[in-house]
Amino acid sequence: LILTTGRVLYQYHTGTMTRKAEGLAAKVPTAYIEMSSNDAAKYGVTDGKFVKVSSRRGFIEVEVQLSEKAVDGTVFIPFHFAEAAANVLTNSAECPESGIAEVKVCAVTIEPVGD
Repeated sequence: LILTTGRVLYQYHTGTMTRKAEGLAAKVPTAYIEMSSNDAAKYGVTDGKFVKVSSRRGFIEVEVQLSEKAVDGTVFIPFHFAEAAANVLTNSAECPESGIAEVKVCAVTIEPVGD
C-alpha cells in the first residue's frame, strides 16, 4: 500500500494546542488510517478495528476508517497524533537549502491487531 500523510480540518500541526480544545478534539479524537473497503477486505480488517501499519522505518497502531473517498492501494493517516505518529513511518529527509521536509509518502503494509 502507498501511505500518504496530511492534515485534517480540525487539527493544526502536532495538535499541541488544538487537541486540548474539546470541540475540536471531539471532531477527530484519535489517529486513524483511512482506506477503501476493497483494501480492507484484502487485509481482513473492518471499520473500527485496529491495525499495525509498518514501513521499513517503523510501525504504529491505528483504527481503520473506511472511506468511499479512498483510492484502492492508497491509505491516509493524519500526522497530528503523537500517540500514533505517522511521521515514524516516513522519511525524515529535508531540503538542505530550505529545511522543508520532503513529501510524506511511502510504502506500508498493514495487519490486524488482536481480535
